Amino acid sequence: MSAPASARPAAPSYAAVLRVPHARRTFATALVGRLSYGTVPLSLLLATQRATGSYAASGAVLSLYGAAVVFLTPARASLADRHGARRALLPLAVAHGGLLCVLAALTWRPGAPVPLIGGAAVLAGACAPPLGPTMRAVWSDLLADPHLLRRAYSLDGVAEELLFVSGPALVGLLVAWTRPASGLLLGALLLVAGTAAFVTSPVMTGPRPRTEGGGRRGGVRGLAAPVVVAAGTGLAISGVELLVLAHVGRDSGDTDLVPWVLGALSVGSALGGLANGAIEWRRPALSRLAAFAVALGLTIAAAGLAPGVLTLTVAMTCAGAFIAPALTTAYLLADESAAASDRTRAGAWVNMAVNAGSSAGGLTTGALLGHLPLPLCFALTGATALASAGVALVGGSRTEPARA
Repeated sequence: MSAPASARPAAPSYAAVLRVPHARRTFATALVGRLSYGTVPLSLLLATQRATGSYAASGAVLSLYGAAVVFLTPARASLADRHGARRALLPLAVAHGGLLCVLAALTWRPGAPVPLIGGAAVLAGACAPPLGPTMRAVWSDLLADPHLLRRAYSLDGVAEELLFVSGPALVGLLVAWTRPASGLLLGALLLVAGTAAFVTSPVMTGPRPRTEGGGRRGGVRGLAAPVVVAAGTGLAISGVELLVLAHVGRDSGDTDLVPWVLGALSVGSALGGLANGAIEWRRPALSRLAAFAVALGLTIAAAGLAPGVLTLTVAMTCAGAFIAPALTTAYLLADESAAASDRTRAGAWVNMAVNAGSSAGGLTTGALLGHLPLPLCFALTGATALASAGVALVGGSRTEPARA
Protein backbone atom coordinates (compact mmCIF):
# COMPACT_ATOMS: atom_id res chain seq x y z
CA MET A 1 0.00 0.00 0.00
CA SER A 2 1.12 3.56 -0.56
CA ALA A 3 -0.47 6.90 0.00
CA PRO A 4 -1.80 8.58 -3.13
CA ALA A 5 -0.05 11.71 -4.29
CA SER A 6 -3.13 13.77 -3.47
CA ALA A 7 -3.03 12.63 0.16
CA ARG A 8 -0.47 15.29 1.03
CA PRO A 9 -2.12 18.71 1.31
CA ALA A 10 -0.27 21.99 1.48
CA ALA A 11 -1.35 22.52 5.08
CA PRO A 12 -1.89 19.16 6.79
CA SER A 13 -4.81 19.02 9.22
CA TYR A 14 -6.97 16.50 11.06
CA ALA A 15 -9.58 16.88 8.32
CA ALA A 16 -6.92 16.02 5.74
CA VAL A 17 -6.19 12.79 7.60
CA LEU A 18 -9.81 11.70 7.34
CA ARG A 19 -10.04 12.72 3.67
CA VAL A 20 -7.45 10.12 2.67
CA PRO A 21 -9.25 7.37 0.72
CA HIS A 22 -10.66 4.63 2.99
CA ALA A 23 -9.31 6.31 6.16
CA ARG A 24 -12.69 7.15 7.69
CA ARG A 25 -14.18 3.72 7.12
CA THR A 26 -11.10 1.88 8.38
CA PHE A 27 -10.69 4.09 11.45
CA ALA A 28 -14.38 4.00 12.38
CA THR A 29 -14.63 0.21 12.19
CA ALA A 30 -11.42 -0.18 14.22
CA LEU A 31 -12.90 2.10 16.89
CA VAL A 32 -16.06 -0.01 17.07
CA GLY A 33 -13.96 -3.07 17.82
CA ARG A 34 -11.69 -1.20 20.23
CA LEU A 35 -14.71 0.04 22.22
CA SER A 36 -14.97 -3.54 23.46
CA TYR A 37 -11.75 -3.02 25.42
CA GLY A 38 -13.44 -0.14 27.23
CA THR A 39 -16.51 -2.21 28.16
CA VAL A 40 -15.20 -5.70 28.94
CA PRO A 41 -12.98 -5.09 32.03
CA LEU A 42 -15.69 -3.39 34.11
CA SER A 43 -18.32 -5.86 32.89
CA LEU A 44 -16.10 -8.79 33.86
CA LEU A 45 -15.42 -7.29 37.29
CA LEU A 46 -19.10 -6.65 38.03
CA ALA A 47 -20.33 -9.94 36.58
CA THR A 48 -17.78 -12.01 38.50
CA GLN A 49 -18.52 -10.21 41.75
CA ARG A 50 -22.25 -10.84 41.31
CA ALA A 51 -21.70 -14.50 40.40
CA THR A 52 -19.25 -15.28 43.22
CA GLY A 53 -20.15 -12.73 45.88
CA SER A 54 -16.43 -12.11 46.37
CA TYR A 55 -14.51 -8.93 45.64
CA ALA A 56 -11.25 -10.86 45.94
CA ALA A 57 -12.37 -13.38 43.32
CA SER A 58 -13.56 -10.68 40.92
CA GLY A 59 -10.29 -8.79 41.30
CA ALA A 60 -8.27 -11.95 40.69
CA VAL A 61 -10.27 -12.85 37.57
CA LEU A 62 -9.86 -9.33 36.18
CA SER A 63 -6.11 -9.46 36.87
CA LEU A 64 -5.80 -12.78 35.06
CA TYR A 65 -7.71 -11.44 32.08
CA GLY A 66 -5.65 -8.25 32.01
CA ALA A 67 -2.34 -10.09 32.27
CA ALA A 68 -3.24 -12.35 29.34
CA VAL A 69 -4.27 -9.36 27.23
CA VAL A 70 -1.19 -7.30 28.07
CA PHE A 71 1.70 -9.72 28.03
CA LEU A 72 0.65 -11.66 24.93
CA THR A 73 0.02 -8.53 22.84
CA PRO A 74 3.38 -8.67 20.98
CA ALA A 75 2.86 -12.34 20.14
CA ARG A 76 -0.60 -11.67 18.70
CA ALA A 77 0.72 -8.65 16.82
CA SER A 78 3.42 -10.86 15.28
CA LEU A 79 0.64 -13.00 13.80
CA ALA A 80 -0.79 -9.92 12.07
CA ASP A 81 2.64 -8.99 10.70
CA ARG A 82 3.44 -12.51 9.60
CA HIS A 83 0.11 -13.61 8.14
CA GLY A 84 -1.62 -10.31 7.39
CA ALA A 85 -4.38 -8.59 9.33
CA ARG A 86 -7.21 -10.30 7.45
CA ARG A 87 -6.00 -13.80 8.21
CA ALA A 88 -4.90 -13.11 11.80
CA LEU A 89 -7.39 -10.70 13.34
CA LEU A 90 -10.75 -12.25 12.47
CA PRO A 91 -10.00 -15.72 13.94
CA LEU A 92 -8.68 -14.04 17.09
CA ALA A 93 -11.80 -11.86 17.31
CA VAL A 94 -14.15 -14.82 16.86
CA ALA A 95 -12.30 -16.81 19.53
CA HIS A 96 -12.21 -13.83 21.90
CA GLY A 97 -15.89 -13.04 21.33
CA GLY A 98 -16.88 -16.67 21.82
CA LEU A 99 -14.99 -16.87 25.10
CA LEU A 100 -16.62 -13.63 26.27
CA CYS A 101 -19.96 -15.32 25.63
CA VAL A 102 -18.77 -18.29 27.69
CA LEU A 103 -17.84 -15.90 30.51
CA ALA A 104 -21.28 -14.28 30.25
CA ALA A 105 -22.94 -17.69 30.55
CA LEU A 106 -20.77 -18.63 33.54
CA THR A 107 -21.49 -15.38 35.39
CA TRP A 108 -25.15 -14.92 34.41
CA ARG A 109 -26.24 -16.60 37.64
CA PRO A 110 -24.43 -17.26 40.92
CA GLY A 111 -22.67 -20.56 41.51
CA ALA A 112 -19.99 -20.98 38.85
CA PRO A 113 -16.62 -22.14 40.24
CA VAL A 114 -14.08 -19.33 40.42
CA PRO A 115 -11.29 -21.43 38.78
CA LEU A 116 -13.56 -22.07 35.79
CA ILE A 117 -14.29 -18.36 35.41
CA GLY A 118 -10.60 -17.54 35.80
CA GLY A 119 -9.58 -20.10 33.20
CA ALA A 120 -12.07 -18.75 30.69
CA ALA A 121 -10.86 -15.21 31.41
CA VAL A 122 -7.24 -16.18 30.69
CA LEU A 123 -8.19 -17.84 27.41
CA ALA A 124 -10.30 -14.83 26.40
CA GLY A 125 -7.47 -12.42 27.17
CA ALA A 126 -4.99 -14.55 25.26
CA CYS A 127 -7.11 -14.23 22.09
CA ALA A 128 -7.75 -10.47 22.18
CA PRO A 129 -6.94 -9.12 18.69
CA PRO A 130 -4.40 -6.23 18.60
CA LEU A 131 -6.70 -3.72 16.91
CA GLY A 132 -4.89 -0.62 18.21
CA PRO A 133 -1.39 -1.63 17.01
CA THR A 134 -2.83 -2.81 13.70
CA MET A 135 -4.67 0.47 13.12
CA ARG A 136 -1.51 2.44 13.83
CA ALA A 137 0.36 0.27 11.31
CA VAL A 138 -2.40 1.00 8.78
CA TRP A 139 -1.98 4.73 9.37
CA SER A 140 1.69 4.33 8.44
CA ASP A 141 0.68 2.60 5.22
CA LEU A 142 -1.93 5.19 4.33
CA LEU A 143 0.10 8.33 5.04
CA ALA A 144 3.54 8.86 3.54
CA ASP A 145 3.70 12.45 4.83
CA PRO A 146 5.20 12.40 8.38
CA HIS A 147 3.24 15.53 9.33
CA LEU A 148 -0.05 13.88 8.41
CA LEU A 149 1.04 10.69 10.14
CA ARG A 150 1.69 12.56 13.39
CA ARG A 151 -1.80 14.04 13.21
CA ALA A 152 -3.27 10.61 12.53
CA TYR A 153 -1.51 9.15 15.57
CA SER A 154 -2.68 12.06 17.73
CA LEU A 155 -6.25 11.61 16.50
CA ASP A 156 -6.00 7.89 17.19
CA GLY A 157 -4.69 8.50 20.72
CA VAL A 158 -7.44 10.99 21.58
CA ALA A 159 -10.10 8.65 20.21
CA GLU A 160 -8.70 5.79 22.29
CA GLU A 161 -8.79 8.01 25.38
CA LEU A 162 -12.47 8.73 24.74
CA LEU A 163 -13.21 5.02 24.25
CA PHE A 164 -11.85 4.17 27.67
CA VAL A 165 -13.98 6.92 29.21
CA SER A 166 -17.18 6.12 27.32
CA GLY A 167 -16.87 2.33 27.66
CA PRO A 168 -17.43 2.19 31.43
CA ALA A 169 -20.21 4.77 31.10
CA LEU A 170 -21.92 2.52 28.56
CA VAL A 171 -21.61 -0.43 30.93
CA GLY A 172 -23.10 1.68 33.72
CA LEU A 173 -26.16 2.41 31.60
CA LEU A 174 -26.48 -1.24 30.61
CA VAL A 175 -26.29 -2.71 34.10
CA ALA A 176 -28.95 -0.29 35.28
CA TRP A 177 -31.40 -2.29 33.15
CA THR A 178 -30.05 -5.82 33.09
CA ARG A 179 -27.38 -8.17 34.46
CA PRO A 180 -23.69 -7.17 34.43
CA ALA A 181 -22.88 -10.23 32.31
CA SER A 182 -24.76 -8.57 29.45
CA GLY A 183 -21.81 -6.18 29.19
CA LEU A 184 -19.66 -9.15 28.19
CA LEU A 185 -22.11 -9.98 25.41
CA LEU A 186 -22.02 -6.37 24.26
CA GLY A 187 -18.22 -6.49 24.24
CA ALA A 188 -18.27 -9.65 22.15
CA LEU A 189 -20.67 -8.09 19.65
CA LEU A 190 -18.64 -4.89 19.32
CA LEU A 191 -15.38 -6.76 18.90
CA VAL A 192 -16.50 -9.30 16.33
CA ALA A 193 -18.57 -6.85 14.29
CA GLY A 194 -15.92 -4.12 14.39
CA THR A 195 -13.07 -6.49 13.52
CA ALA A 196 -15.01 -8.10 10.67
CA ALA A 197 -15.69 -4.68 9.14
CA PHE A 198 -12.13 -3.52 9.83
CA VAL A 199 -10.38 -6.39 8.07
CA THR A 200 -12.60 -6.06 4.96
CA SER A 201 -11.39 -2.50 4.38
CA PRO A 202 -9.77 -2.15 0.94
CA VAL A 203 -6.51 -0.96 2.53
CA MET A 204 -5.98 -4.31 4.23
CA THR A 205 -3.55 -6.57 2.45
CA GLY A 206 -1.71 -9.79 3.16
CA PRO A 207 1.55 -10.09 5.06
CA ARG A 208 4.17 -7.49 4.22
CA PRO A 209 7.43 -8.82 2.76
CA ARG A 210 10.20 -8.94 5.31
CA THR A 211 12.96 -6.43 4.64
CA GLU A 212 16.64 -6.64 5.42
CA GLY A 213 17.46 -4.79 8.64
CA GLY A 214 13.96 -5.14 10.02
CA GLY A 215 12.97 -6.53 13.35
CA ARG A 216 14.15 -9.99 14.31
CA ARG A 217 12.41 -12.58 16.42
CA GLY A 218 12.74 -11.48 20.03
CA GLY A 219 12.57 -7.76 19.45
CA VAL A 220 12.67 -4.78 17.10
CA ARG A 221 15.69 -2.54 17.14
CA GLY A 222 15.28 1.01 18.45
CA LEU A 223 12.37 0.28 20.78
CA ALA A 224 14.14 0.94 24.08
CA ALA A 225 13.24 4.63 24.34
CA PRO A 226 9.53 4.44 23.45
CA VAL A 227 8.97 1.30 25.51
CA VAL A 228 10.67 2.73 28.62
CA VAL A 229 8.77 6.03 28.43
CA ALA A 230 5.49 4.22 27.77
CA ALA A 231 6.05 2.07 30.86
CA GLY A 232 6.97 5.09 32.96
CA THR A 233 3.90 6.95 31.74
CA GLY A 234 1.66 4.00 32.55
CA LEU A 235 3.14 3.75 36.04
CA ALA A 236 2.59 7.45 36.62
CA ILE A 237 -1.00 7.46 35.35
CA SER A 238 -2.17 4.56 37.51
CA GLY A 239 -0.29 5.92 40.50
CA VAL A 240 -1.95 9.31 40.11
CA GLU A 241 -5.41 7.74 40.13
CA LEU A 242 -4.80 6.30 43.59
CA LEU A 243 -3.08 9.46 44.81
CA VAL A 244 -6.04 11.59 43.72
CA LEU A 245 -8.34 9.34 45.73
CA ALA A 246 -6.14 9.79 48.80
CA HIS A 247 -5.78 13.55 48.28
CA VAL A 248 -9.49 14.19 47.85
CA GLY A 249 -10.33 11.94 50.81
CA ARG A 250 -7.87 13.84 53.00
CA ASP A 251 -8.97 17.33 51.97
CA SER A 252 -12.73 17.03 51.62
CA GLY A 253 -13.73 13.52 52.60
CA ASP A 254 -16.09 13.51 49.60
CA THR A 255 -14.79 10.77 47.31
CA ASP A 256 -17.65 11.47 44.89
CA LEU A 257 -15.41 14.26 43.60
CA VAL A 258 -12.72 11.81 42.50
CA PRO A 259 -14.27 11.01 39.07
CA TRP A 260 -14.40 14.72 38.29
CA VAL A 261 -10.75 15.23 39.16
CA LEU A 262 -9.72 12.21 37.12
CA GLY A 263 -12.00 13.41 34.33
CA ALA A 264 -9.89 16.58 34.23
CA LEU A 265 -6.86 14.35 33.65
CA SER A 266 -8.59 12.79 30.63
CA VAL A 267 -9.72 16.17 29.29
CA GLY A 268 -6.18 17.49 29.58
CA SER A 269 -4.86 14.43 27.77
CA ALA A 270 -7.33 14.85 24.91
CA LEU A 271 -6.53 18.55 24.52
CA GLY A 272 -2.81 17.89 24.74
CA GLY A 273 -3.06 15.16 22.13
CA LEU A 274 -4.88 17.41 19.68
CA ALA A 275 -2.40 20.24 20.24
CA ASN A 276 0.56 17.89 19.79
CA GLY A 277 -0.74 16.81 16.40
CA ALA A 278 -1.40 20.38 15.27
CA ILE A 279 2.01 21.83 16.19
CA GLU A 280 4.79 21.72 13.59
CA TRP A 281 7.59 20.40 15.79
CA ARG A 282 11.20 21.09 14.83
CA ARG A 283 12.77 18.98 17.57
CA PRO A 284 13.47 15.30 16.80
CA ALA A 285 11.07 12.68 18.10
CA LEU A 286 13.41 11.37 20.80
CA SER A 287 13.94 14.75 22.44
CA ARG A 288 10.19 15.47 22.27
CA LEU A 289 9.47 12.13 23.91
CA ALA A 290 11.86 12.88 26.78
CA ALA A 291 10.54 16.44 27.16
CA PHE A 292 6.93 15.24 27.46
CA ALA A 293 7.93 12.66 30.07
CA VAL A 294 9.87 15.27 32.08
CA ALA A 295 6.94 17.71 31.96
CA LEU A 296 4.54 14.97 33.07
CA GLY A 297 6.77 13.98 35.98
CA LEU A 298 7.29 17.54 37.20
CA THR A 299 3.58 18.37 36.97
CA ILE A 300 2.61 15.27 38.94
CA ALA A 301 5.20 16.08 41.60
CA ALA A 302 3.88 19.65 41.87
CA ALA A 303 0.29 18.37 42.16
CA GLY A 304 1.16 16.90 45.55
CA LEU A 305 1.44 20.45 46.89
CA ALA A 306 -2.09 21.40 45.79
CA PRO A 307 -3.88 22.99 48.78
CA GLY A 308 -7.38 21.90 47.77
CA VAL A 309 -9.52 19.91 45.35
CA LEU A 310 -9.95 22.77 42.87
CA THR A 311 -6.20 23.35 42.63
CA LEU A 312 -5.67 19.60 42.31
CA THR A 313 -8.15 19.50 39.43
CA VAL A 314 -6.22 22.23 37.61
CA ALA A 315 -2.98 20.36 38.24
CA MET A 316 -4.46 17.16 36.84
CA THR A 317 -5.59 18.99 33.70
CA CYS A 318 -2.03 20.26 33.24
CA ALA A 319 -0.55 16.81 33.87
CA GLY A 320 -2.97 15.21 31.44
CA ALA A 321 -1.83 17.60 28.72
CA PHE A 322 1.45 15.65 28.50
CA ILE A 323 0.04 12.10 28.59
CA ALA A 324 -1.33 11.76 25.07
CA PRO A 325 1.66 13.59 23.50
CA ALA A 326 4.09 11.28 25.31
CA LEU A 327 2.27 8.13 24.24
CA THR A 328 1.66 9.36 20.68
CA THR A 329 5.34 10.19 20.28
CA ALA A 330 6.31 6.81 21.71
CA TYR A 331 4.14 5.05 19.11
CA LEU A 332 5.54 7.23 16.32
CA LEU A 333 9.13 6.53 17.37
CA ALA A 334 8.41 2.81 17.52
CA ASP A 335 6.91 2.97 14.03
CA GLU A 336 9.96 4.83 12.71
CA SER A 337 12.28 2.28 14.31
CA ALA A 338 10.64 -0.74 12.67
CA ALA A 339 10.64 -2.12 9.17
CA ALA A 340 7.25 -2.25 7.47
CA SER A 341 7.10 -5.99 8.15
CA ASP A 342 7.32 -5.39 11.92
CA ARG A 343 5.20 -2.28 12.45
CA THR A 344 2.32 -3.96 14.22
CA ARG A 345 4.63 -5.77 16.63
CA ALA A 346 6.64 -2.61 17.32
CA GLY A 347 3.49 -0.71 18.30
CA ALA A 348 2.35 -3.69 20.35
CA TRP A 349 5.49 -3.53 22.51
CA VAL A 350 4.71 0.09 23.36
CA ASN A 351 1.09 -0.83 24.02
CA MET A 352 2.18 -3.64 26.31
CA ALA A 353 4.56 -1.33 28.17
CA VAL A 354 1.81 1.21 28.88
CA ASN A 355 -0.58 -1.41 30.19
CA ALA A 356 2.05 -3.28 32.18
CA GLY A 357 3.18 -0.05 33.79
CA SER A 358 -0.41 0.86 34.55
CA SER A 359 -0.98 -2.51 36.21
CA ALA A 360 2.10 -2.15 38.41
CA GLY A 361 1.60 1.52 39.27
CA GLY A 362 -1.39 1.00 41.54
CA LEU A 363 0.41 -1.68 43.54
CA THR A 364 3.59 0.33 44.11
CA THR A 365 1.73 3.56 44.90
CA GLY A 366 -0.56 1.76 47.32
CA ALA A 367 2.49 0.47 49.18
CA LEU A 368 4.00 3.96 49.31
CA LEU A 369 0.81 5.55 50.65
CA GLY A 370 0.94 3.35 53.71
CA HIS A 371 4.36 4.58 54.75
CA LEU A 372 5.12 8.03 53.28
CA PRO A 373 3.52 11.50 53.32
CA LEU A 374 1.17 12.21 50.43
CA PRO A 375 3.28 14.99 48.80
CA LEU A 376 6.29 12.68 48.79
CA CYS A 377 4.19 9.94 47.14
CA PHE A 378 3.25 12.40 44.39
CA ALA A 379 6.92 13.32 43.97
CA LEU A 380 8.02 9.69 43.73
CA THR A 381 5.27 8.91 41.23
CA GLY A 382 6.38 11.84 39.10
CA ALA A 383 9.95 10.59 39.43
CA THR A 384 9.05 7.43 37.50
CA ALA A 385 8.27 9.56 34.44
CA LEU A 386 11.44 11.59 34.96
CA ALA A 387 13.53 8.45 35.24
CA SER A 388 12.01 7.03 32.05
CA ALA A 389 12.98 10.22 30.21
CA GLY A 390 16.59 9.85 31.39
CA VAL A 391 16.76 6.21 30.34
CA ALA A 392 15.22 7.07 26.97
CA LEU A 393 17.79 9.77 26.27
CA VAL A 394 20.71 7.57 27.25
CA GLY A 395 19.55 4.40 25.51
CA GLY A 396 17.63 5.87 22.60
CA SER A 397 20.23 8.34 21.31
CA ARG A 398 22.26 5.46 19.88
CA THR A 399 19.38 4.05 17.85
CA GLU A 400 17.20 7.06 16.96
CA PRO A 401 16.11 6.83 13.33
CA ALA A 402 16.96 9.57 10.90
CA ARG A 403 13.31 10.40 10.21
CA ALA A 404 11.75 12.44 13.05
